[in-house]
Amino acid sequence: MSGTIRTSAGDDTADRATSPSGPRPTGPQPDGHRALHWRVRPQRPGAAVLVLHGGEERNLARPGRLNLPLLRMHGFLRALRRGTAGAEIAIGTVRYRHRGWNDERADAARDALAALDELREELGGVPTVLVGHSMGGRAALRAGGHPNVTGIVALAPWCPAGEPCEHLAGRDVLMLHGDRDTVTPPADTHAFAARGRAAGARVCGYTVTGSGHAMLQRVPDWHRAATHLATAMLGLRDLPAETVSALALPPGSREALTLPLPRQPRRV
Repeated sequence: MSGTIRTSAGDDTADRATSPSGPRPTGPQPDGHRALHWRVRPQRPGAAVLVLHGGEERNLARPGRLNLPLLRMHGFLRALRRGTAGAEIAIGTVRYRHRGWNDERADAARDALAALDELREELGGVPTVLVGHSMGGRAALRAGGHPNVTGIVALAPWCPAGEPCEHLAGRDVLMLHGDRDTVTPPADTHAFAARGRAAGARVCGYTVTGSGHAMLQRVPDWHRAATHLATAMLGLRDLPAETVSALALPPGSREALTLPLPRQPRRV
C-alpha cells in the first residue's frame, strides 16, 4: 500500500521452498518478467540491499511508467548509494508485475521472492538486507525467510492480523512507523513485532514522531535511519546503541517496540 488504500481490478530445496507464499519458480517468470532491477552492481559484490516500494491492497494492473510509490523510494536509494560507496554492495529494486497485493495471491511477496532467487543465482549466497515501505514492507517481511536474507528494515509496513512471522526466526527485523500514520496502523506493526519476537526474530521498533504514512515529515531522518540500519546489518557500521539494547531485551518486552527515533546526523 502507499498513500491511500484503493481497490481495483542454503541448499537447493531451501532456496526454492522456504516461503509462506508457497513454492515459486526461479529465474525469469513464464511471462518473461524479471523481478530484480539493479541500481548499483559492483563487479564482485559481497552483499546486497533490495528496496521494495508500496502499492495497493487490490489492483491487477501493471505499474505505469509514472510510478509514484517507486519515486518515493528514490531518496532511500540515493542515501543507500552514499552509505555503501566503495563497499562493493549491490543495490537493487524489486519490479512488481501488479500494483496490488491481491489477497491470497500475495503478488508483491512472490515478486520479492523471485527477485531474491534471481539475486542468488547471479551473486550466490551473499547476505542481503530488504528495505520495504508499506506494501513493500509486507512483501519484505513475507520474503524474509529466503536463505539470502539476513535482515529487514520495514518502513510503515502493512501488517494485517495473522500475517505469518515464524519464518523470520533468527533474522534482524527493524521496524519504523510514524505515529500519525492513518493508512497502516502503527498498532498493527507493534502487534506483528511482538509476535515476531516471540517466534525468535530479533525485532525492535522505532516510532517516528510527527510523521505519517507517506514519510513526508522528517524526510531526512527516514532516509538516514534506514540507511544506517541497513548498512549496520551488513557490517559496514555499528548499530545504534539503543537498537543494540532493544534487541537484547527479553522477547516479551514492549519497550523494544516503541523506541523514539532520534534526529539523525547528516552523515550516515
